Amino acid sequence: MGYGKWIGGIMGFMTMGPLGALAGFAIGSLFDKSVTAQEEMDGGYGSTAQEDVYTGQRNSFLFSMLVMASYIIRADGRIMHSEMEFVRQFLRVNFGEASVSEGERILLNLFEQRKRMEQNDPSAFRRTIRECGAQIAANLTYEQRLQLLDFLVKIAQSDGNVCAAEVDALKEVAQSMQLSMQEVDSMLNLRGDSLEDAYKVLEIEPTASDEEVRKAYRNLVLKHHPDRVATLGEDIRKAAEEKLQRINDAKERIFKARGMK
Repeated sequence: MGYGKWIGGIMGFMTMGPLGALAGFAIGSLFDKSVTAQEEMDGGYGSTAQEDVYTGQRNSFLFSMLVMASYIIRADGRIMHSEMEFVRQFLRVNFGEASVSEGERILLNLFEQRKRMEQNDPSAFRRTIRECGAQIAANLTYEQRLQLLDFLVKIAQSDGNVCAAEVDALKEVAQSMQLSMQEVDSMLNLRGDSLEDAYKVLEIEPTASDEEVRKAYRNLVLKHHPDRVATLGEDIRKAAEEKLQRINDAKERIFKARGMK
């Protein structure tokens, strides 16, 4: 699979702004130079306008995830094998084996670009991440941004420990994408099995009334419903289904503890 076809074809909103600048460095050097790759970049053979929009949206989502992942992975100053392997497995499952080395190369290029940017200004890449977050917020729906955040949280959790620096980075990225700190805490606790974790998932305090619990759960179901990210592809939708199941599990723990039905 050529790089142009996988992610460089129809780039959607990431062809401009700070994401476009990073894409030029991280992806540009990987493009196939053949005529075929150039035609893929122009939309491919026989693609419709609707297919182009779909591909552009999906590719932009994917590259946005890789950009933000590059920030989360380096938050503690290290590049952990487990975190890189999580990204590899995500690409392998959703885009096929050929995409694994391509995605890894893009990540490594992003790490290199960060090093270059920070040589003269230690805050340069951080500012770029914030600007990318603003671009993402302007072009992805609220529900799509929540799903992107969910992937980033899973990357941070992949080594079995989320350090304070990673939590701070997740909250910084979330804020730049116009998501709340409560939403970060909610996703960080999705895999927990305690009652305390369950309240954090539902973004409420243990002192909340039964009606407030029900309302919080209904709101979560609406904003995390898989259908709201279906346009990004069946694989992304399935990931949202898994997230919703964990929300349901948290609700059930609270309902059981309170004797609610």
